[in-house]
Amino acid sequence: MSSRLRIATLDSGVFANHPHIQRPVLGGVTITAEGQTEGFQDTLGHGTAVCALLQKMAPDADIFSVKIFDSRLATSISIVLRAIDWCLRQRIDIVNLSLGTANRDHLPHFTAAIEQVSKNKTLLVSAYEASGVLMLPGSLPSVIGVTEDPTCPRESTRIIESPTSHAAACPYPLDIHGVPREHNLHGVSFAVAHVTAHIARLWHASGPGPGTSTDWLNRLTIEQPVPAPLLTSNTF
Repeated sequence: MSSRLRIATLDSGVFANHPHIQRPVLGGVTITAEGQTEGFQDTLGHGTAVCALLQKMAPDADIFSVKIFDSRLATSISIVLRAIDWCLRQRIDIVNLSLGTANRDHLPHFTAAIEQVSKNKTLLVSAYEASGVLMLPGSLPSVIGVTEDPTCPRESTRIIESPTSHAAACPYPLDIHGVPREHNLHGVSFAVAHVTAHIARLWHASGPGPGTSTDWLNRLTIEQPVPAPLLTSNTF
């Protein structure tokens, strides 16, 4: 097994031939209500933008794509749970989950899934809140929860202690030369990707990688990630 970090994006897939995808996505799958199929072609662009950001900011990590969105950025609890299970079976180190739900009926399902994630020493990074409402699974204590902070530089992560510890990060994908950030894609999904990339750059540099969500929040507080290349692109 390679010692390289393995990151899975649970998103709309990846358009592998997009010029901003700098190297091959090592594997992936599409999860549907009927089961799973080979391939992960992105028709929305969101997952491709997340993948491009991760490849730029975490060049030493291998990226896998788990397509859980198809015609729109919405999915079901059963699809998400199957996607997480796929990641565990593939020995993924960090699961980058580009969603969250405020539906508390899903709490038992996510609690059981996160127990398995923790047993496998996998990290799950997901949205902590949206519009002031706590989200699942990002607000669970064993998950790295993330909020967006438009004032946060790309190379920084701000730790917020209340109501429970979570991270805040830049909510923008790769910059488009000459185009204001606000006119591009933006949102908590890209803040999640920034935090995933920050952890990835600290994974080997700060000693043994696996640890609890609290361990990693502490590391992000006291350690600065290794600088990433300049993030600029012509589209997205």
